[in-house]
Amino acid sequence: MQRRTFLQLSVLAPLALGTAKRAHAAETPAYSRALPDGRAHRFELAGRQFLLDGKPFWIRSGEMHPIRIPAEYWRHRIRMARAMGLNTISLYLMWNALEREPGEFDFESGNRDFVRFIRLCQDEGMWVYLRPGPYICGEWDYGGLPPYLLRTPGIRVRDRRDPHYMAAVHRYMDALAPRIAPLMASRGGPVLMVQVENEYASFGHDLGYLERLRSMWRERGVEGPFSISDGLGQIRKQHTYLSGAALGLDGDTDFAGGQAIAGEMPVWMGEGYPGWLTHWGDKSFAGNDFIATLRQLLAERRSFNLYVVHGGTNFGFGAGANAHGDYSHFEPVITSYDYGAPIDERGVATPAYHRFRALLAPHADHRLPDVPHAAPAIRFAAVTAVPHASLWDNLPAPKAVTRPQPNELLFAQDHGMVMYRKRLDGGGHLSIDGVRDYATVFHDGHYLDRISRVRKAGLPGERPLAMPAEGGTLDILVDSFGHIGYGQAMVDRKGIVGSVQIDGRELRDWQAYSLSLEPHYIAALQPLRDPVRRPGVFFRAELLLDEPGDSYLDMSAWDKGYLWVNGHLLGRYWSIGPQQRLYCPASWFRPGRNELLVFDMHRTEGAPIQGVERLHD
Repeated sequence: MQRRTFLQLSVLAPLALGTAKRAHAAETPAYSRALPDGRAHRFELAGRQFLLDGKPFWIRSGEMHPIRIPAEYWRHRIRMARAMGLNTISLYLMWNALEREPGEFDFESGNRDFVRFIRLCQDEGMWVYLRPGPYICGEWDYGGLPPYLLRTPGIRVRDRRDPHYMAAVHRYMDALAPRIAPLMASRGGPVLMVQVENEYASFGHDLGYLERLRSMWRERGVEGPFSISDGLGQIRKQHTYLSGAALGLDGDTDFAGGQAIAGEMPVWMGEGYPGWLTHWGDKSFAGNDFIATLRQLLAERRSFNLYVVHGGTNFGFGAGANAHGDYSHFEPVITSYDYGAPIDERGVATPAYHRFRALLAPHADHRLPDVPHAAPAIRFAAVTAVPHASLWDNLPAPKAVTRPQPNELLFAQDHGMVMYRKRLDGGGHLSIDGVRDYATVFHDGHYLDRISRVRKAGLPGERPLAMPAEGGTLDILVDSFGHIGYGQAMVDRKGIVGSVQIDGRELRDWQAYSLSLEPHYIAALQPLRDPVRRPGVFFRAELLLDEPGDSYLDMSAWDKGYLWVNGHLLGRYWSIGPQQRLYCPASWFRPGRNELLVFDMHRTEGAPIQGVERLHD
């Protein structure tokens, strides 16, 4: 089943009230109003409810992810959630953002200092629900797993019987647990509860895997309490409820059905969807109407977590992808993670925010603070980016291979592009099997066609291409989207994963070129020496600003590629939409001269880039 389809349908279903409604109506408990004040607090799961220092505690949570938010805006976004009437912040930790290469952890640079983010939550009087994985989904690249795992042939992720995967999980927890343990409420921190994995029932049925992960946290000093979060139908089918854990229902309000599984443990809405995810090629930005569900949750005094209260941005290569279990119906996620959330991508309160705030205010433990203002936004007149460098002049040394192979196996390369080159002795019908995810094909430097794994907007898929009879040089440039991060299709290597044939005869003996698009590659670009003759061009523009501010860079005049501002990779753009504007925080601009760098897979001539104030009109 496709990512969150079952969740989106179930959130629209009528609420299952039954005995739960009668129980709540008959009893109005005195809820704990304790704040995360640096003193040790006791958070427990008992009697079908959450208890804080012995009193019932009502979790009213909103999710946001520090890796998707510029660090200078963390406190603002937390304050926005508190001003809406929430008392808890939920967050994922994306393993692959913390460990890019095996054993090389980064807990400090950019927006990776999650300990600081959690302490800011505490400073602002907010509790924390922590979801550290190792797998998290979240429409993030590879569901948060590090793509370096795919460099190991035959690896089975999310499997306690695979020694390579479990060794990496051990290393991750060894690095993470000493940072999490002091943040637990029992030790004076704001973290109430830690989630074990995420939505595992949509992938597997080995309860022992979840039990092992919980034991590993405990062995490292993170004692819980623990939760799981999943779809009710999936957990019923796979029998993967983790005994003794809180049961979070994702997009489902059948709390009585969940209670039948969880016994005396609390059942709550682990993910409720005020918005929704958007893929490239969708007709419009997705959204959701959560008002009726929120009203009922509040009337029932049911604990909940809004996924998400603020989405942020899939900067760099962060955006993930979805697909069916057989890897078909590939749908990459757009760069924006606005998600239709009540706090938009730039931190502005939406109309839904004010409606939610009005509903939440009567239930808050305190008078709600004023809604914080978002940082100023700027507009700027269009500047035209002109050809700066050709990819074809900046090819690294090639690697000789018998047949095309994926980036991960060839170069230990997680993202970016790879180019395959072959000298042809004759012509015929060229077939390329297993393009992941988007290819442009050239013969003797002349562009022939494109091949797209995404089949929306009339994009051409894999089909034969005519090669001239006289032979010549065949170049296949393959660009990648994020790795699939949900369901069964979890070995989503990039590049060409099948064979290349002419008239049914497999072509062998290739030259493969690694084009990672990482900072070291971009910094070493050699400028154009000759006029542009074929697509695959870096374009450059200079933007003069009197004063920086948040802005969206309108890329609607461009085709498909990547955009950098002063060396910061904003993410991907693509003319098929629905996203045409990329968010840039003020801190990535500077007063005076700013460099805009674009790589476009199809254009040979420059085009304008304009600064606007909103993601869409």
